[in-house]
Amino acid sequence: MKSITANDSIIHFNEACYTSLNEHLKLNNFSIIFILVDENTHAYCLPRFLAKLETDAVIEIIEIESGEEHKTIDTCTGVWNTLSDLNADRKSLLINIGGGVITDLGGFVASTFKRGIAYVNVPTSLLSMVDASVGGKTGVDLGHLKNQIGVISTPDLVLIDTEYLQTLPQNQMRSGLAEMLKHGLISNKSYWNKFEDLSKLSADNLDELIYESVIIKKNVVEADPFEDGLRKTLNFGHTLGHAIESYFLSNPNKKELLHGEAIIVGMILASYISTELVGFPRQTTADIKTLFLSYYDKVDIDKSEYHSIIDLLKYDKKNNHGNINFVLLEKIGVPKIDCLVDDAIIIDAFEYYAS
Repeated sequence: MKSITANDSIIHFNEACYTSLNEHLKLNNFSIIFILVDENTHAYCLPRFLAKLETDAVIEIIEIESGEEHKTIDTCTGVWNTLSDLNADRKSLLINIGGGVITDLGGFVASTFKRGIAYVNVPTSLLSMVDASVGGKTGVDLGHLKNQIGVISTPDLVLIDTEYLQTLPQNQMRSGLAEMLKHGLISNKSYWNKFEDLSKLSADNLDELIYESVIIKKNVVEADPFEDGLRKTLNFGHTLGHAIESYFLSNPNKKELLHGEAIIVGMILASYISTELVGFPRQTTADIKTLFLSYYDKVDIDKSEYHSIIDLLKYDKKNNHGNINFVLLEKIGVPKIDCLVDDAIIIDAFEYYAS
């Protein structure tokens, strides 16, 4: 697969990752190379990565705990202190090997340490390959509120080696697939149609679908790097999806949802709202719901919880002037941004999902 240039970053695939990285290391003569991992990527991904690395620079491994609950400023402080203790300087490099938590948090750490050091993202989950590692969004959660603290900053390189997907459990693969389904809904019907029968998805065609998904996100981000307009379309399903994810994360009586599991619910809700407000075909909404629920378990959301989830919408990053702004669909491939939605319609959407 041909490498992709995206703004100030270059995205490489499979074996080209390591050739390009080693050339980058020789060219830049980094003082120390720091590698950020969690306990899973330390065990399952780091050995393959180190075996491909060609450098005489000192390499230091920094491990943090896995999971969204550790995507916090406290974790960043620990990493910043470790970098300082190990004599990191402005010519150091941070390589982030992991899923979205690692690439988001690691990118934020690098962008802020000594006002910015170079970093490279090595996404190892499907979600981070097609979404988190592309586009320059970095940051951490504020309590249970998703991605409230961060900066937009591009890595030197993004290295997508799909061999790492072999280390993932199926629920993590499904979580990443949710973002690819979103790319189909907001971009074009031909890509969306490739997901009509999810049972036929296999490793044989996954690389091609990942590549196309990265291209879709890259084109949107290049056109609108700071989310002034077009880039908001990437948030289809995320307004309610993030609120649901935050609600489940903060509630000890609820099973924690993976990002993609919450976004699947959010996209069904947003499709229903699109039908009610902007004329999205009712049958297409029904088809989306049927397709998604054939592959993803239905999430149990009680009627008594609707208003608690709606209350979390005020923290959505797309909001301005007190307005909660939704991304809706007029038809597949034709999103509409900055849509205002009454609570009554949101509740109807939850009822539709539950029915």
